[in-house]
Amino acid sequence: MILAKVSGTIVSSHKAANMDGVKFLLLEKIDPISLKGKKDFVVAMDAVGAGKNEIVFYVSGSSARLAEVTKGLPTDATVIAIVDNIEQNGSFTYQKNV
Repeated sequence: MILAKVSGTIVSSHKAANMDGVKFLLLEKIDPISLKGKKDFVVAMDAVGAGKNEIVFYVSGSSARLAEVTKGLPTDATVIAIVDNIEQNGSFTYQKNV
């Protein structure tokens, strides 16, 4: 799993028929301590309803096709979780909605 921040959405009006209704997100990989972006972006299918500026976990490769939403779809990256908090050495580096 890879930690990233949702930086936006990507809209595609023409895509394979079996991909209708699937939301595409633009993700930027982040440093888990500073939460700063690494200027390394990926497009991922959304399996959990993530929104802009949320921190998420995504999976890539064959694992990206194991979510219910992405079974049988041609994807290399899928958002599988929205992060609630990040804790390291007893201190929170991130807490959602705080």
